[in-house]
Amino acid sequence: MNPKKEFKAAVVQFDIVNGQIEANMGKALEILGGLSKVSLAVLPELFASGFDNEHIKEHARHTPKILDRLSAVALEKNMALAGSLPEDHEGKIFNTLYFIDRDGKVKGAYRKLHLFPLTLEHEYYGAGDQVMIVDTTIGRVGLMICYDLRFPEQARKIFLEDAQMILVSAQWPAPRIAQWEILARARAVENQLFMVCSNRTGTDRELNFSGNSLIVDPMGKVLARAEESRSSMTAVINMEEADRAGRLIPCREDRRGDIYG
Repeated sequence: MNPKKEFKAAVVQFDIVNGQIEANMGKALEILGGLSKVSLAVLPELFASGFDNEHIKEHARHTPKILDRLSAVALEKNMALAGSLPEDHEGKIFNTLYFIDRDGKVKGAYRKLHLFPLTLEHEYYGAGDQVMIVDTTIGRVGLMICYDLRFPEQARKIFLEDAQMILVSAQWPAPRIAQWEILARARAVENQLFMVCSNRTGTDRELNFSGNSLIVDPMGKVLARAEESRSSMTAVINMEEADRAGRLIPCREDRRGDIYG
């Protein structure tokens, strides 16, 4: 595999209606269909079903067909896709971020490690038990979901396993949107990699979502920010910049693992 060094990436965002799979998929496919010469697109957390928790097991039955539809899009457009969907595994439902490569094949499936207690996710979903890094046609990529962004240890493990980019699929509410950007930029800087972070718009019960999906470079510069009115934003990514950042400031070599692990 010879990964692309430079390519265009996109973050996708829209108002997800709980339980309306066909309507949500229609929005997602319309946005993806309008992207031009994009090699990677990241969709929001539970973009097909939303947090329709009371019916999430039923929604999980649709996930294999949704993956088939996305795989066809990926192959047709030569575009890697990532986004989270409910996964039914051994009687438990997981919030799982799938990575579909440009050849239409699912290369990774990451189960959310950190379940958000304020919305009682632990009552409906199982927690994952491993960090996920995937070797892909665009490079070595780590996968995270929403609340995971608050845990620097997870991003650091991805960095230590030589990833050049982290993808984040999220439903991050508007009242805490400043923290969303701060954390995404911090994870980029401290781990010297790209962050491609997709967040939803619209409302879910009492929660409002303002988008602000982000693409951040390894020095913390925001390459793209999608305002609430936008359905997508793109930026050109050069994966060699992650290596250059490491050479400029040798954080990996200067870590004191003997002191703090």
